Amino acid sequence: MDQKEFLATVLPYKDKLYRLAKRLLVSSEEAEDAVQEVLLKLWLGKDNFSNYRNPEAFAVTMTKNYCLDRLKSKQAANLKIVHSNYQNDDNLQKKIEVSDGVQLVFKIMESLPEKQRIILQLRDVEQYDFEEIAEMLDSNETTIRVTLSRARKAVRDKLIKQYNYGVS
Repeated sequence: MDQKEFLATVLPYKDKLYRLAKRLLVSSEEAEDAVQEVLLKLWLGKDNFSNYRNPEAFAVTMTKNYCLDRLKSKQAANLKIVHSNYQNDDNLQKKIEVSDGVQLVFKIMESLPEKQRIILQLRDVEQYDFEEIAEMLDSNETTIRVTLSRARKAVRDKLIKQYNYGVS
């Protein structure tokens, strides 16, 4: 595999890798470093690339594992899951409401168990199919569906509790 083939294969999902890394790590710099490391590892193993049934799933799995390793490492003791705001072109009040809602959902996602958080990220934010998620996480589709359902229910229950706080 030469450089052009590699770039044609890997560059289309570089942004997905970055978004996943940014979701798992604390800063955009950390996420960029993570993606850079994964791309370097992919480049060094480019000769084995044809052995993978789904190179994108492999790259996402590598990114997820690298980011989780970074979070567990001693030098990353101060890293936490981070969230970002989505921009909206409506009026200011609507922007603030949307921003607060998204922040609240991501904050709630932080409190979920790791597997639920990752599956929710991959399915609802990154829009992967159940089959792809199952392959990435080395699990079966039924387990992914059950875990996703539990994660969504936990987020929904916490959102309802938050929004109904003080309302009798």
